[in-house]
Amino acid sequence: MGKTVDYYFSPTSPWAYLGHARFAEMTQRHGAAVKVKPVNLGNVFSVSGGLPLPKRAPQRQAYRLVELKRFSSYLKVPLTLQPKFFPAAGELAAQFIIAAGRAGGSEAAMKLAGAVLRACWAEERNIADAETLAAICKEQGLDAGKLAAAAQTDAVKAEYEGDTQEAMDRGVFGAPSYVIDGEIFWGQDRLEFVERKLAE
Repeated sequence: MGKTVDYYFSPTSPWAYLGHARFAEMTQRHGAAVKVKPVNLGNVFSVSGGLPLPKRAPQRQAYRLVELKRFSSYLKVPLTLQPKFFPAAGELAAQFIIAAGRAGGSEAAMKLAGAVLRACWAEERNIADAETLAAICKEQGLDAGKLAAAAQTDAVKAEYEGDTQEAMDRGVFGAPSYVIDGEIFWGQDRLEFVERKLAE
């Protein structure tokens, strides 16, 4: 039996985008189960000392762009440093991803999450827009109408809030975070350690 990974991320995180495809391939290769848990990063920051991007010191904001460019080049993953629709509200996209997971399981949620992250960071699309999200669902072969309706349900909204609270309760403070057997691995640059843990 493979391990289970709780995958906490924000649909608007460039770091989640940079790591998503590698993480998906890695978990498939090791036969690991993934629990896809998009979270409200603003709420997580509020209890963990993190700051939203516009409130960070200028030197931190500048270095973030250096690192994004550096990792994009190193990983050969296309990324727009300052996309047209960023910052964007991530709640609706998260709810679409949760709805996809409820309808089609982890594989569907991972597939849609990857497409949403790519839409924001490589395709300059507005992932806060319901029509854009529906179009992304169709492109992934998912039932856009069904997911759009499900995304607005109280059950899906409650799951989003619950996953966010769970992340805070477990000590998660940033995205992406991968939790295996209670151990937190923060950041796509920790995926080598995630793989070591999966191989145990």
